[in-house]
Amino acid sequence: MRKVRDYDAELKALNDKARSLKAKRVEQLGQLVAATGADALDAETLAGVLLDAIESKDAGAKEAWRVKGAAFFQRRGKKGGGAAPIDGSGAAAEPGGDAASGSGGTANG
Repeated sequence: MRKVRDYDAELKALNDKARSLKAKRVEQLGQLVAATGADALDAETLAGVLLDAIESKDAGAKEAWRVKGAAFFQRRGKKGGGAAPIDGSGAAAEPGGDAASGSGGTANG
């Protein structure tokens, strides 16, 4: 006989996982802001910079931002101690990094 599935428990587990992933992403974005020194900017200025980056149609500028962001993560990875990339994956660019640099497919149209 088949085992009865507990759909409510599975749904709760999925919701808990989604909530955990969202919290981790928010934490990583905060770490990115602090690591780049952007936490020295007031919130309105930082928001304006990010909005301009998202709205930018200049592919050359976006590529320059991406290269600069990748170089930032590579420098962080070469430093000793706890200088691993913010997302912990070892990747040079991460989703938060793409949004902050204004490049990437999800944040830009």
